[in-house]
Amino acid sequence: MSDGAPLRAHAARALARIALDGVSLRTELAAASSGIADPRDRALLAAMLFESARGWLRWDAAAAALLDKPLPPRARELRALLVVGFVQLAVLDLPAYAVVAACVEAARLLGQPRHAGLVNAILRRFLRERAALEARLDRDPVSRHAHPRWLIDAIAADWPEQAEAILAANNRQAALTLRVNRRRTERAALLARFEDAGVAAQAPEGLPDALVLEHSQDVTRLPGYSEGWFSVQDGAAQRVADLLELRDGLRVLDACAAPGGKAAHALERADVALLALDRDAARLPRIDENLRRLGLGASVRAGDAAQPERWWDGQAFDRILIDAPCSATGIVRRQPDVKLHRRAADLAPLAATQRRLLDALWPLLAPGGRLVYATCSLLRIENQAVLAQFLDAHDNASASPLPDRFGLAAGAGRQNLPGEGGMDGFYYAVLDKSR
Repeated sequence: MSDGAPLRAHAARALARIALDGVSLRTELAAASSGIADPRDRALLAAMLFESARGWLRWDAAAAALLDKPLPPRARELRALLVVGFVQLAVLDLPAYAVVAACVEAARLLGQPRHAGLVNAILRRFLRERAALEARLDRDPVSRHAHPRWLIDAIAADWPEQAEAILAANNRQAALTLRVNRRRTERAALLARFEDAGVAAQAPEGLPDALVLEHSQDVTRLPGYSEGWFSVQDGAAQRVADLLELRDGLRVLDACAAPGGKAAHALERADVALLALDRDAARLPRIDENLRRLGLGASVRAGDAAQPERWWDGQAFDRILIDAPCSATGIVRRQPDVKLHRRAADLAPLAATQRRLLDALWPLLAPGGRLVYATCSLLRIENQAVLAQFLDAHDNASASPLPDRFGLAAGAGRQNLPGEGGMDGFYYAVLDKSR
């Protein structure tokens, strides 16, 4: 048996579920990695799955172009194996002889021994004809950008001058960013501890709690993790705490809190009475777990933020954060399966939910209080349009101007685009209540 064949077969099975069944990449990766002891194999599996999901719409089209006839539906894992093979050759730049040999043997492990020769032929043909094939793929926007056409069109409509840069940024791997827990340590102290351990990291300007690692790795093995010195959180998400303008004694609602990153950041910033609310009770243990590791305390509760009569105690909040459910089109770098799972038909229902959340929670905000609305979406239907409708309907709400560092002006708020400042795509708006 060729070295690495079982891992390639494992990757093909997982990729078929991600690309063809709509299973979450992170969920499938966690399940697929659970029985793999060697950290190098786990790292390679993660790289194959992330890059295959990121480039599926390109490399699956490449397979279709090289095949004389489409594979039968029962050969779905073989279809995924070809994509895994192309990714190893074209993206991960692994030795061609090893990739071809391992993928041919993986076809047998997948129960497709009659197609082992086909896999060999297609991968070798890819190596011979790659330049011409990639030029052909580049003629179609879908296979050129590895984005669905609806999303290409939506980005082009909303951000015509930035569309090409957005699509390119979405196809680059995001850096691993940490948030330093200032309750437990200082950024300089954690950076020094990393340096002592040979972990390369940078302290970016404008993000006082952030460290960016030069190489992605298992954070649970980093110095300080078990002591709760840091959490994983992109810089764009870390900026939300700045907008809340927290101080000791405030009563704060994080309305869509799971997995608890922004709630934890708020508690690291100030001694506030914080309610971490989430609609899905199954997600609450993750919030509790994260808060415990960081040495933080909050009231964690299940409840639909759009139905406060079922959970609200009648006491107004000084700050409300709505990190609204959205299309996640701003974090494709980090969650490339968004390109495979999200549909244009999802946008209108998401925008309706976002409006319901704003309308339902605004009465819970104390006069003089502040509501921060944030999404990890790039699309105006979920951001500018939602805020414009809300402001038209509420004469006691005003949008607070945001500094340029939060991104491009976008209606009542600002939009950070993917890759800008090394961060995710994120929308921010701040609403102040007059009475």
